[in-house]
Amino acid sequence: MANAQQRLLAAYPEFIGAIEAEFADFDRHILVTDGDAVYQMGDCSLCADPEDCDPGSMEKACGIPLQACDKKVGAGIVFPIGEKATNRRCDLFGGRRYLIEGEPDPLAAFECIATVGIGGDGGRAAEAMVAALTDDLNGYKRCNDGFLRDDALLVVTLIKDNGDGDSQGEPEDWVEALYAAKGGDKDAVLVLVITSDSDIWPSLCFPGEPPDPTGRLRIFADMVEHGYIGSICAPSYGPFFTDVVSKVRPLCDALIPQ
Repeated sequence: MANAQQRLLAAYPEFIGAIEAEFADFDRHILVTDGDAVYQMGDCSLCADPEDCDPGSMEKACGIPLQACDKKVGAGIVFPIGEKATNRRCDLFGGRRYLIEGEPDPLAAFECIATVGIGGDGGRAAEAMVAALTDDLNGYKRCNDGFLRDDALLVVTLIKDNGDGDSQGEPEDWVEALYAAKGGDKDAVLVLVITSDSDIWPSLCFPGEPPDPTGRLRIFADMVEHGYIGSICAPSYGPFFTDVVSKVRPLCDALIPQ
């Protein structure tokens, strides 16, 4: 996932640039959650700022002053920790756990929250997506308060180097939860999945090898009305992201708040 993480960060400016070119007054909320149920730093020397954590601590999180939302799957992550992670608390404009309009340096802010590292218990991408959209996290004064809006298109991006065999539920359950978050409007949701292509032929990840059984993330993407899937082994994610921008305008123009 280290290479995939770098490709994501490299593609972000191109993706946002395409959105800004198409939607001059586009009001976006950008939330990142890593889907990891275990919040701990195994090597305390990774702490980026002594003010954030105590490298000499015997605690699992190296003495980091945690907030309740830091340990909830689905909550916007603002303090990624572990190997190849940011390892400091990200200071986001507006004090939310997601990016909003007015962020002075959106690229740096995104890099801070999206550099989630390569440690943890494996990650449950789809489960984190479902949790992030619940009333429990989006209610007043909850972790993701204000993230979901009735009058905004919901764009979900899942990045995982396998088919996600760990998330609770099945692809049909994830689809149902996704649509429920937007009042049942299938045209108010657009999904991008970047995952292993080992289940198709030809494969970028495993060229020349026979396909594996279809991964659950591919099944999920295929079940979503507006679902798109790309290979995690592609040399760049920029073309995939920018191509999807052309699909956004018709959905935004047709969006009727539920």
